[in-house]
Amino acid sequence: MKIAHESCSGRLFRYLMFGAILTMTVRHCYGVTSKYIRKLEASADLPLDDEHVLSQGGYNTPEQVHLTQGDHDGRAVIVSWVTPSEPGSSVVNYGTSKGQYEHSANGSITSYKFYDYTSGFIHHCVLSDLEYGTTYFYKLGTGNSTREFSFTTPPRVNQDSSYIFGIIGDLGQTYDSLKTLEHYLGSKGQTVLYVGDLSYADHYPYDSNVRWDTWGRLVEPSTAYQPWIWTAGNHEIEYLPQIGEVELFKPYRQRYHVPHTSSGSLSPLWYSIKRASAYIIVLSSYSSYAKYTPQWNWLQKELPKVKRHETPWLIVLMHTPLYNSNSYHYMEGESMRVQFEPWFVKFKVDIVFAGHVHAYERTHRVSNVLYDIENNNCVPVYDKSAPMYVTIGDGGNIEGIAGNFRDPQPAYSAYREASFGHALLDIKNRTHAYYSWHRNQDGKAVVADSFWLSNRHHGKWEEHTNFGLPRRRKLPLKL
Repeated sequence: MKIAHESCSGRLFRYLMFGAILTMTVRHCYGVTSKYIRKLEASADLPLDDEHVLSQGGYNTPEQVHLTQGDHDGRAVIVSWVTPSEPGSSVVNYGTSKGQYEHSANGSITSYKFYDYTSGFIHHCVLSDLEYGTTYFYKLGTGNSTREFSFTTPPRVNQDSSYIFGIIGDLGQTYDSLKTLEHYLGSKGQTVLYVGDLSYADHYPYDSNVRWDTWGRLVEPSTAYQPWIWTAGNHEIEYLPQIGEVELFKPYRQRYHVPHTSSGSLSPLWYSIKRASAYIIVLSSYSSYAKYTPQWNWLQKELPKVKRHETPWLIVLMHTPLYNSNSYHYMEGESMRVQFEPWFVKFKVDIVFAGHVHAYERTHRVSNVLYDIENNNCVPVYDKSAPMYVTIGDGGNIEGIAGNFRDPQPAYSAYREASFGHALLDIKNRTHAYYSWHRNQDGKAVVADSFWLSNRHHGKWEEHTNFGLPRRRKLPLKL
């Protein structure tokens, strides 16, 4: 037969070609670009007289109530709110029984001006030394202008503490934003990891800060009852020298306080917290992060502090994605990836959540730490020590969906879809967590992407294939 007389080199060539074809098939069959079709037109912002953004109650009633974690370990809460007409009281009365407030704490009051806008009176109050796993009721305001809410503290920081995080980004205040928020409110999420771009007030001429007030009222049904962990995005920068506004992140920093000093950070734009069995690191995509800058120095010291026997799940939040196959904001995170990806791999970060791109995308565990400008190792490779990267800038803002994915889908991309939605990360214990992304569809939250994670420090590695990606060679990484 002809094949019997084929030379060794000919057979080798055929085998190599067959392997290449097989590899190309595997590379693409493990990445999904959803065929779900959603309208790409931008949704309109809720009008100023919509019931979801109107003030609640009578004269000077506390509004825009929001919580965040108030210390590093989860035993404190920062309560923030606005009184629109006069300072009023900055005291929070609280206790473990509804209507019985045996404790009180006194907060601070601030306000700011932005061009021709003057804010209401912004209150921040820290409730400290709370008991873990306890529901607290709290009351704001005085006289006929009081409001009452509740929150539940997380379980004690422990490797087997279960917890459910919601993940939302780039929410804005449109009709689609309202759907996302309503869908999340119907979930069992206990704390939101928010990856930046809040109100989109800067979408309006002269940056109408009235839209900061309406956004605070819109999200209050969640933020008044559970902490949101804040990340700053590009729409929080609000640098407008043409109208005399040159203080970066001014409205955001006035309104949204975070416990940055408890993790040794010099800036509220990057910090860390522990919550249940998770260690959460928040980074700033729009602050300097080159070598020896304050953010770089802080992260260099912060990562070695993480005790995975105590908090086995290590999560990073940022705004600009490091891996993104959408034409919108393509490669914008590259300089930060080059700077921090080796550390993420070295310390085995589990998931990196980002926003900015108004679509959804999840990667396989990949890294590109071998690449430099003088070699050809410029393709992301399968790396079991690397994080999964999730882009979830799909909250529903006024700029609309980013519906232009690059073609073909790169091998590192596992699932992508141009839709609005939110995600949940349900940490079961030290070994397993269940992740799900819920698209907004026909008034319902539909699970479109989900998977189980096995913790790499306490469980068996969950992926038994490299999805056609090349494997990473060992590379010494120095911190």
